[in-house]
Formats: sequence, C-alpha cells, structure tokens
Amino acid sequence: MTPAMTEQDIVEAIHTVLRDHLENRHLDVFGPEARLNEDLYLDSVLMMELFLQLELSFGLDAPDELITSRDLATVADVAGLFAGTRPPAAVPELAPGSVHGDEYQDIKVHCFVSCVCDALKRAGIDHRPFYFGVWDAGFEVGADWVLRYHAPSVSHDGFRGWFHRLYGAEVQPWYDHARSKEDNLARLFDLVERRPDGLAIMAMVDLFHLPERENKFNQNPFPHYLMLETGSDPASFFVSDPDFRWEGEIARERIANAFRQPSVAGGYLFDRRALHPARPADIAAYFDACFQPDVNPLTAAVRAILTAHRDGVQGLTPADLSLALRELPVIAIRKYAYEHGFAFFWRALRLPDDGFLARCDEIEDLFQGFKALHYAILRFAQTGDADLVPGLFARLDRLGRQETALKGGLAAVFRPWCAAAGLTETPVSIKVA
Repeated sequence: MTPAMTEQDIVEAIHTVLRDHLENRHLDVFGPEARLNEDLYLDSVLMMELFLQLELSFGLDAPDELITSRDLATVADVAGLFAGTRPPAAVPELAPGSVHGDEYQDIKVHCFVSCVCDALKRAGIDHRPFYFGVWDAGFEVGADWVLRYHAPSVSHDGFRGWFHRLYGAEVQPWYDHARSKEDNLARLFDLVERRPDGLAIMAMVDLFHLPERENKFNQNPFPHYLMLETGSDPASFFVSDPDFRWEGEIARERIANAFRQPSVAGGYLFDRRALHPARPADIAAYFDACFQPDVNPLTAAVRAILTAHRDGVQGLTPADLSLALRELPVIAIRKYAYEHGFAFFWRALRLPDDGFLARCDEIEDLFQGFKALHYAILRFAQTGDADLVPGLFARLDRLGRQETALKGGLAAVFRPWCAAAGLTETPVSIKVA
C-alpha cells in the first residue's frame, strides 16, 4: 500500500473508482457512512471489482479479510481495512447451538426450494432432506459461455416431482407461458383474491425492481420467487420471502411492476393441507437421485468457461470473464445446502455436535474458496496476465477436492442412516466408499 494514503485518501479513491470505472449512479449519497449494498447498490461482484481497481489503479493491497468478510457494511469499513486502521466488524462470540436443538440456524440458498420448504417447516415437517437436490442444482452454461442460474433450460420440474413424492403436495404451475404477461397478472390477482386456506401461491418477480426489499446480491435482473396473500387493504399484498427471511406488505402495483418485467415468467401453487412427512425409503431414493459423488458440476462449468476465454473460443477474450461469471456468487452460495444434508443425518443418528461443526467449517471453506477464485478470475479479466491462469486452475482443483471430500462424508453417514431406518438395500451409487 502507498504509505501516504490515509483512510480519507482511500475514501476518495473509492469515490473515484465508483465514478470513473463502475459508473455508479448513486453517488449523491456517497460518504464514509454510505452503506455499500443499501445506498450504493454494490453487489458481491461489484465489490470485487471495486477492490480490484483499488489494487490496480491506486497500488493498494486487498487484505484477505476484504475478499471473505461478511461484515463490511459501509465505505468507511472498506477504507479502514485497506488502511489497516480498523479491524473487521467483530462477530459476537456465541455458544454454538446444537444441531439437535430447535434453535439450530436454518439456511436459505435457493428461492424455489425455500418457498416450498417454508410450508414444510410451518407444518412441523423436517424439510432438510429436500436440500439434497440444492448443492448441485441446475444452472446453464450458454452457447455464449456465460454462467446463468436462471435460463429457459433450467427447470424446477425435478424439484416439483420429488416434492410430490416425498411430501404429498403437488406443486402445479399456474403461469401460462402461451398467454400474455397481463393475462397472467390478472390470473395472479384472481388467485390471491380467491385463495382458500392452505393454498400457497408462488410468483416469480424481478427483485431488482423491488428496491424496498434488501437484496444482498443486487443482481439486475434478479428473478426470484415470492409467496403472496391478500394484504390488510386492497392496495397491498402480504408478501413472504422465505429465501431472504422477510415478510410484510408491499403495494400491489409494486409487485405488478416487478412481475411484468421481461426478465421473469413463472408461478406455482400447492395445497399445504396435503403435506405429510417423507418416508425413509423415499428420502433414500431422493438422495441417490441427487448424489453425484465423483462429479462437481460447478467447478467443471467454471473450468470450461475459463478455458474457453483463455483459448479465445468464438472470439472471446479474458476481459469477457467478468460478464461470463457474474452470477457465480448466486450459484456458489448453494454449497451451504451441504449443512442441511449433514444436519439431517446427524440429528437422525444422534451424532456429536463437534463432528457436525467441523463439517460446517469445511463447507464455509468451500464457499469462501469460490469467492477467492472469483476475485482471482476478475484479476485475470482485468489484466489479461496469462501467468495467472495456472493458479486459477490450481484453485479449481483444490475446490474439486474439497467438495468431493464433503460428498464422501455424506456417503459415510448415509449408509448407517439407511441401516438405522430399516432400509435393507442401500442405493447402488452410494455403496462405494
């Protein structure tokens, strides 16, 4: 770091990067106490680009705490870490809750799954097994070599079928893709108005167009499912967002505007009254259907995208990687679903907490490894320095080994769970240690 740069100098450098490089449109509220997400609308990718430009343009060293911290809230927090004048915000030391207790912290990493699982939780049904399908849930690598979590080729049909088999409720689409957006909006309003007790109604909206809803990714567009009911007055909906743990009332016209966006189209409904606990045999079959012990689709996809940009496929350049992997954080966060997998088996087998917490640490390391990889790829995209490429592939190799080890740990507890559940036949794909 340039010794002459004070914390105030770095605040000014942040302003310069936001203005000249990121072309931020919210600088009227800029200042040391400006909030990075809520005021300046910086998502995780834009934060990485900010850090990188501070390194490349101002000679500042980005400490590791910047890349992996969840506790940066304001411009001053970033400047203080770069200047070395303040530590990251302290996280209160709390005794970890037992995985076996009701206070065990839930996780939310997939909006469709969060919506249907919220109904399970409210019914007192264990929802954790349904997350077996999330850590490797589908995404798209398009013909343009761009990674996307939402695309026409990405379907929720697999989740819908298994939810029906496991828990009894049929998740049916109400959105008609052959009809106009206005027709579907009218259908949504009618469904909500006439909703009987027990009917859950999901609607896809572009969350970017609901700025009153805090959105840590701040993607534009940001397709996302919400649950809707009538509000306290005819001009509002009661909105539940299980994925971001929020509920409250939003004006109907605000919801309608987010629903009308061309970036989104979809909706489902299901009857909560049909829900029942999953049978062990069905849980085992679902685990087997989802489990890919020797394949890690996300690392394989990032490797293919990186290779295509390195080799100039279809005229691509390293600079194009910024766009190609922009949605990587939204997909990488799904790796936290491994916690639900381990938690389910740990609770069923009454295994000690310390082993579960060790697995949680490994899952955290995996997710933070994806964040560090993303930052390193953005550096390559900005500089075009080919000498960085071997290190990127080495990071991918390491992430692959970490995730394969986690899957091995799951297989190791799945087998005794099958025995404890009275299942005499372990699925074939899980038999190999």
